[in-house]
Amino acid sequence: MLNTVVKDLKFPELPYSFDALEPCIDAQTMELHYTKHHRGYYDKFMAAIKGTDLEKMSFGVLLNQISKASAAVRNNAGGFVNHDMFWKTMGKSKTTSESQASADLTQAINSSFGSLDKFKVEFGEAAATRFGSGWAWLVVDASGKLKITSSPNQDNPLMDVAEVKGMPILGLDVWEHAYYLKYQNRRPEYIKNWFNVVNWEEVAKNFKNVKW
Repeated sequence: MLNTVVKDLKFPELPYSFDALEPCIDAQTMELHYTKHHRGYYDKFMAAIKGTDLEKMSFGVLLNQISKASAAVRNNAGGFVNHDMFWKTMGKSKTTSESQASADLTQAINSSFGSLDKFKVEFGEAAATRFGSGWAWLVVDASGKLKITSSPNQDNPLMDVAEVKGMPILGLDVWEHAYYLKYQNRRPEYIKNWFNVVNWEEVAKNFKNVKW
C-alpha cells in the first residue's frame, strides 16, 4: 500500500467475517468499525485529496510529509492505513503459539523486551495509558530494533509528526469505537482479550518485509 499512488488506493476487503473474532471482539463492533469508521476514513481521505497534487504522490511519501497536509488529509489518511493493518494482524493463526510464528520475530522480541510475556505487559501499558483516542504500536526503527510506542488520534509512526518513528508491524486501536459496545470503559480487558486474536504469522511477515 505504501508504494501505491494515492489516487489509486482502494478500500480493502475485510479478511474474515464480522463474527470471526468472537468472543474477543463482537460481530456488531466489527461490522460498525469496518463499514462505518474505516470506510468513512477512506471516503473522506479520497475526497480531501481529490483534484490536488497529493493524488500523484505515493502513499508512503505522503505519510512521511503529513505535517504539510491539512488536518482532513492527516486524520483520514491515518485512519485509513491504520485500520488496514489492524484487520490484517488479527485472525485465526495456523500456528498454535506466538513463538512458532517466526523464530526471527521471537528472537527480536526477546532481545528487546526480555520475553513475549514482558512484551505483552509493556505493550498493554502503552495501549491502556494512551490518553483519549489513539493507537499502540510495535515498530521496527531504522536500526532494526523493536520498539513500543503509542500515538494520538489517527497518527502513526510512519508520519513525520510521530514522537517515535518506525515501520509498524503491529497496531492496536484504542479508540472507544473499537471496544465500547462490549467492554464499555474496561479498556484493559479489551487489550488483554485482543492478544488472543493477534495473527502472529502476519506480524512475522511484516517484520520480515521491513525495508528502510
